[in-house]
Amino acid sequence: CAEGFGAYMAGLPPGDPQLVSMIVNHLKTQGLFDQFRRDCLADVDTKPAYLNLKQRVDNFVSNHLSNHTWSPHLNKNQLRNNIRQLVLQSGMLEQGVDRIVAQVVDPKINHIFRPQVERVVREFLSPGSSSEPARHPKKHVKANRQMTSCR
Repeated sequence: CAEGFGAYMAGLPPGDPQLVSMIVNHLKTQGLFDQFRRDCLADVDTKPAYLNLKQRVDNFVSNHLSNHTWSPHLNKNQLRNNIRQLVLQSGMLEQGVDRIVAQVVDPKINHIFRPQVERVVREFLSPGSSSEPARHPKKHVKANRQMTSCR
């Protein structure tokens, strides 16, 4: 472990799977993904794409249930699983989720998510430096020594 973790990181090219994995783990430990998830979920139920998908699923389920007569012997779990499979096979969820992402996530990417991710990545790659973007990983020994052991 002569050169240490910083030298190891400095030797990794941009896009290296190990470097990407370390950065993603760092973003997770900073709580960034949880924050993004909360921001998006707080916004989702007001968007037309979500309301449209909810209405489409509700109508699909109502139409399917209208073909069944309720009885005390009805296997509700089997019926529920059958409806779930039919909804999944219909493709409406995939289309609806794509629209929801377009309305909720896409507008936040460049103005909210990207600047925060870039800031945390810069801090990870070059701690203690100015707000100037880092072009190449620099030595980062103290904070990351616990993350990876030398081989």
